[in-house]
Parts: sequence; C-alpha cells; structure tokens
Amino acid sequence: MALLEVLGLCKAYRGVRAVRDTSFHVEPGTITGLIGPNGSGKTTAIDCITGFQKSDAGRVRLGDIDITGRPPERIARAGLLRTFQAVRVYEDFDLMQNLVAVAAPFAGVTGADMLLRRRRFRDAHERTRARAREAIDLVGLTRLIEAPAAILSYGQKKLLALAAVLMANPKLVILDEPVAGVNPTRVNEIADLLRRINRQGTTFLIIEHNVEFIASICDHVLVLDQGRLLTQGPPATIRQDARVLDAYLGREGGRPQNREAVS
Repeated sequence: MALLEVLGLCKAYRGVRAVRDTSFHVEPGTITGLIGPNGSGKTTAIDCITGFQKSDAGRVRLGDIDITGRPPERIARAGLLRTFQAVRVYEDFDLMQNLVAVAAPFAGVTGADMLLRRRRFRDAHERTRARAREAIDLVGLTRLIEAPAAILSYGQKKLLALAAVLMANPKLVILDEPVAGVNPTRVNEIADLLRRINRQGTTFLIIEHNVEFIASICDHVLVLDQGRLLTQGPPATIRQDARVLDAYLGREGGRPQNREAVS
C-alpha cells in the first residue's frame, strides 16, 4: 500500500486551473521529489494535500486513512507534516522552547492538565524536552540550544523547522524548498541529514527547484507541468526526458535556465 495516494486532485482560482486531475503516490520509506517550472501547481497541490487549501475535487489518502478535506491539524495528527518555503519559527524563543511549543498539540495533555500542572502534564513535558534535545542534536544545532531563534542563519532556521516537524514522529514529511537560498555547504549537510533521517524510517516528499539536489537524494521524481503530472520515474530517467527539458527550458520564467542544470 502506498503511504500517500493522491487521486484526481483539482483546484482552480477564478477559472484558472492550477491543479488538473493530478494523481500520484509516494511509497513508504522513500525520498520522492516533486519538481516543475514556476506556476506548475506544485505548492497548490501540496497545500490541498495538507489541508491548507480546499481542493475542488479528488481524494487524498495517508496509508489507510482518508484525509481529504481534513483541517491541517488533523492531518498532522494522522502523521503527515510539512515545512514551508517561508521559514516559520518563534524568533524570541530559544531552540528548545520552539520545539516544545510546536509539540504541545501532540503531547496528549489537556488544558486543565497544563493549568493544574498534573502529573500527566509534567511527565509529558519531560518527554517532550528529551525528544526536543534529540531533534536538535540530530540537525546539528546543539551548541545553539539556548539561543534565541532570531540569531540563526537562514539555513539554520530551515534545520530548526525540520527538527520541529520531527517532534511529532511523522509518517511522512513534505519539505517545501528545503535548500532554497541556502549556501552550497549547507545544501550538502541537509542532503546528508535527510538521508540519515530517511534510513531511520521517515518518508519524505520534497518540492524543490534545485534539480541537482533532487537528483542526488531522491529515489523517485514526479514532474508537474501546467497543473498536470507530466511524467515520473527515477532521477536519471527524468533528467533525460525531452518533455521535462521542454517544460523547464521552453517557457519564459521556467527554472533552471540552462540545459546543464537539468541534464
């Protein structure tokens, strides 16, 4: 059974069809890439899958659970979490506080437990802090654990956002442009980190314009163009597909801007 199954997804804005009858699946234990030129519908599709937008048609399943139309928090509790292209962190909180805050909805305690500081809350709080320390260690930010998130570089904030989604022990993580705006050294570090996390059992779906990054890390690549699934396959096949080259290079505004970036 596929871990994520998307069937006939459609979304339009005032008559403009951003996603058109798109279907694909993500196998458990894989790193899958989702690429396409600007305006191909990648972000809209992911927003619909994760509940941040309501699709016009189609079904989405996470394992044996139908998550179609569920709000984002219920989808997250089902095991599907995501990061965003615009990094979201609590700037005034230190790293530990950031992770404890985002983990609160998954801790299994009530507002009354927190208010009265019941044993259930105290035990959950200690478990959460231990898990947060593990996540911070994993992404390589241990020396900054007590620093406010505001001092982090852009790449470090992306690592903190990744640590935040890992707090919920997700089945599937969707990463929206995890290496956009990140220096080349950090790109390699992120690639190595994602491989390690994947080997520990987390499945990834990665949306990214950096085709070289996708080719280096992914088992399978999906290509969207004009809201439709253009093709899919292993990275080596996708890089040589004439339709993919045309989608990227044949239209103004498409990225990458040269053949070498794709092939």
